[in-house]
Amino acid sequence: MEAGEIGGALLFALAAAAALAAAISSGAIDFRAPPTVGAPLGLQEAFSLFIRVFDGSNNSSSGAAGEAHELWVRVRGGVIAPVLQVAVWACMAMSVMLVVEAVYNCVVSLGVKAIGWRPEWRFKWEPLAGAADAADEEKGTGVHYPMVLVQIPMYNELEVYKLSIRAACELEWPRDRIIVQVLDDSTDPFIKNLVGLECESWASKGVNIKYTTRSSRKGFKAGALKKGMEWDYAKQCEYVAIFDADFQPEPDFLLRTVPFFIHNPEVGLVQARWAFVNDTSSLLTRVQKMFFDYHFKVEQEAGSATFAFFSFNGTAGVWRTAAIKEAGGWKDRTTVEDMDLAVRATLKGWKFIYVGDIRVKSELPSTYKAYCRQQFRWSCGGANLFRKIAKDILAAKDVSLLKKFHMLYSFFLVRRVVAPTVAFFLYNILVPISVMIPELFLPIWGVAYIPMVLTVVTAIRHPKNIHLLPFWILFESVMTMHRMRAALAGLFELSEFNQWVVTKKVGNSFEDNEVPLLQKTKKRLIDRVNFREIGFSVFLFFCASYNLVFHGKTSYYFNLYLQGLAFVLLGLNFTGTCACCQ
Repeated sequence: MEAGEIGGALLFALAAAAALAAAISSGAIDFRAPPTVGAPLGLQEAFSLFIRVFDGSNNSSSGAAGEAHELWVRVRGGVIAPVLQVAVWACMAMSVMLVVEAVYNCVVSLGVKAIGWRPEWRFKWEPLAGAADAADEEKGTGVHYPMVLVQIPMYNELEVYKLSIRAACELEWPRDRIIVQVLDDSTDPFIKNLVGLECESWASKGVNIKYTTRSSRKGFKAGALKKGMEWDYAKQCEYVAIFDADFQPEPDFLLRTVPFFIHNPEVGLVQARWAFVNDTSSLLTRVQKMFFDYHFKVEQEAGSATFAFFSFNGTAGVWRTAAIKEAGGWKDRTTVEDMDLAVRATLKGWKFIYVGDIRVKSELPSTYKAYCRQQFRWSCGGANLFRKIAKDILAAKDVSLLKKFHMLYSFFLVRRVVAPTVAFFLYNILVPISVMIPELFLPIWGVAYIPMVLTVVTAIRHPKNIHLLPFWILFESVMTMHRMRAALAGLFELSEFNQWVVTKKVGNSFEDNEVPLLQKTKKRLIDRVNFREIGFSVFLFFCASYNLVFHGKTSYYFNLYLQGLAFVLLGLNFTGTCACCQ
């Protein structure tokens, strides 16, 4: 059966469930009626027994069903509800932490935008002469052009290797002052050969390009970057620019970033913003762009403007070589080697600059599974790094107490642990379960007002995408399951905490072709369907139907049906470029 057929069958089942619920609520079918004595139990009679036991509004039950109901009410009110109530108040506390953090970052971001704040206000910046005018290091403005190493780590990047190599080789900088280093960890001999030939082609044009490989992928990206810094020519470079294989910097990238280092010796990192070449190719990439825009426009800007600290994004940034060395170099102890280096460099007293005006083109994951793997790696690695480095932050001598608090509380605890945990447990577990446990109290300010504020905070920096907010909310509802699982795996170092899966790239294949929402595939059902999402949708549909039939003191069924539908659609890969891409 194809994915489309499965989706059609499940959607038909959902419609049938809704029709059944409507029939129950209208009284056409009465599952409360007791079964006929001596007659075999049919569907209605079987459901009747279930309702008589678990429906809290049925207080007149007698016999075995009545006794079971009374036992259920006692257990529910005396054991289950108190335990869940503790979880509710814990989630309320975490929700307050989350909304305060989000509002603070948003206020800082809006303030930065309102006054037109630029990094040049805080850090000195003077332009360099264009590379074409720099016949030698003292010509033009008389400013020394430092040696720059441009690193491009890649792994079987057949679709995009030419794009990144070309962009790096076309950077405006004196040719005797720049070295392009391609760190190829490819395991496919055919792709390795193509990358090597591409490097030879640019070398023949006079570009100082080095093609390096390793005998093993030990340490993955961190291992490749560390190995690249061990070459003699790399040790002579004052700065290192890093671009993933799908990133394409503009020719003036170094001319706009390196001056920050030259005039500010305390600066260790200059981070540029990501731009996306496929952000309108599907609904999946559109909602991803909202997620990344919030990260860059709010979190990065707030961190840079207030504490000169934020996480290195792993690409589209320039490092001072001395900062990398003083921080201890690249380490492969987590799957977020970029964040690890950024935190360690900050603890040594280095400052970071985020320049949102400089944008580097890149590619968003084009399939749901690819995006889930990327988010799992980031969420798991961030939580695991929190576990490993919290003591180092507390013991650091070159960092103020306020900055330590920002790093431990805001950067790690709230964003890496609290956010995914409360988002999943409160809205996907406790709210649905509450429809069956009337003793459970959910404060309206926690389940309605706080989410409303968080939505406004997200939308206020994305006014052009406000029409996508409903889709973004439902999509994020599903993603909380993956981020929560990843955060717990990293925090407690579960079996999958150190897994590394490279995000699949598409390259330019989407630019000239219309991208369908779903393509048919001959892959096995287990490879085409996300069973976690499908299984969770069943839970949400059940809770929604229960709430619709019996109402009780809450009416969450509309939201729960929408959440369940989102889990079904993403479970069947009804988004992105195609369901078969892994």
